[in-house]
Amino acid sequence: MGLFKPGRVAYAHCDLFCGVYDPAQAMIEAKSVLNTCTKYHSSDDEVFRSRCVAIKEERAELVKHHLTVLWSDFFKPHHLEKFPSLHGLFWEAIKQASDAKKSMDPDVSQRLIDLIGEISDVFWQTEESKGAGVYPPS
Repeated sequence: MGLFKPGRVAYAHCDLFCGVYDPAQAMIEAKSVLNTCTKYHSSDDEVFRSRCVAIKEERAELVKHHLTVLWSDFFKPHHLEKFPSLHGLFWEAIKQASDAKKSMDPDVSQRLIDLIGEISDVFWQTEESKGAGVYPPS
């Protein structure tokens, strides 16, 4: 049994060491959703428009993934104590990503971007965000 025992044990408050979580991942995908909707409406090429729909749905699903990972892996109970609306905010944003997946309305996508912006504001207020993130606010 000692043969398979790790030489060192590492501990972290999340799945990976801080530095990998960033709401920017969801934001990039959400902006792609909005841009795809905009391009869809400015084209009359049905093949192009079909591709827009497929790409938009894929990007919206990625938003849901990135938000779910951030919600479940980065945020902890002490964050909920400080930001009691956090669960509701994530629930609303993930539901909005589902709505954006089903809609070609740019306003639906813009609402998703706005919600991710609110999540980002909370994220960057946490102590743990100081060691995290790829794109910290300037």
